[in-house]
Amino acid sequence: MELSFSFIIPVYNRPNEVQELLESLLEQTYTKDFEIAIVEDGSTQSSEKVIENFKDKLHISYYQKPNSGPGDSRNYGMRRAKGNYFIVLDSDCILPPQYLVEAEKSLTHAFVHCYGGPDAAHESFSRVQKAINYAMTSFLTTGGIRGGKKAVDKFQPRSFNMGISKEAFENVGGYGNIHPGEDPDLTIRIWNAGYETKLIPEAYVYHKRRIGWNKFYTQVNKFGMVRPILNKWHPSTAKLTYWFPTLFCCGFLLALVALFAGFPLPFYLFVFYFVLLFTDALLRTRNLAVSLMALFATVVQFVGYGIGFLKSTIYTTFSKRSPEEIFPKLFFKNNQ
Repeated sequence: MELSFSFIIPVYNRPNEVQELLESLLEQTYTKDFEIAIVEDGSTQSSEKVIENFKDKLHISYYQKPNSGPGDSRNYGMRRAKGNYFIVLDSDCILPPQYLVEAEKSLTHAFVHCYGGPDAAHESFSRVQKAINYAMTSFLTTGGIRGGKKAVDKFQPRSFNMGISKEAFENVGGYGNIHPGEDPDLTIRIWNAGYETKLIPEAYVYHKRRIGWNKFYTQVNKFGMVRPILNKWHPSTAKLTYWFPTLFCCGFLLALVALFAGFPLPFYLFVFYFVLLFTDALLRTRNLAVSLMALFATVVQFVGYGIGFLKSTIYTTFSKRSPEEIFPKLFFKNNQ
């Protein structure tokens, strides 16, 4: 079909991010028209003034609505968008100039109703941002599930950089009200509806992730909590690999006990892993400080995710209450 793209961007109190994202959209080398649907999700810091500066340069549709979470806001934007293929972005992303050209090229060559692209660290990012990006994207830490060309499992598009056709959106009903976790839930339902997905490596974004260490821990802890809920909703997608961060943390504690008991081999295996991780990070980032921070970011990721996953697994397995009742902070009430 003739592709007509609409970017869907929910935003919550991030006018500066919208500024940077729109600047990158202005630099696209794509020569055809495309729409940008920005959905202000109950923000108290409006992006309206920023958007006004771009309205004569870009085709922008701007909506304001009560706060109901990113998933519901994306649905809101897709219901109103004029294109037939939606590209969902987080507001903290920046696009390289060739993004749309690469996306259209790949979809024209081998069309799918849903695709995902990787995230990368821009050279202007802080050391912490680069370290967190490494921990979130490296095959040695996440198995390539966020866009690596090599992955331990079938690639699941993520909503910071995800394309979905209007047909697929209408047939599966869009995002649910869980957050985080709304993007893998949508991807699984897209698969169940018979649609194919794929990774487009060339359609990457620079994902800024404006977070510090505490917020990063909170984020990955929530990631860990939602996975058992998704496993309960979609049992066929449950994988042993989701246990890895929990088993890693427990294994490290046991390795320390073994070390003090005179059996150092398990501890040496963990040392070998971190040396391998540091070497890979140094080769990728070419920065000693970032590589050292990447080790810390990996530990934060494993501990946060591992604890969240274990806690949620216990509660969802043995409690008679619904996930919404057990973890109300992981769910939004849909308004639209």
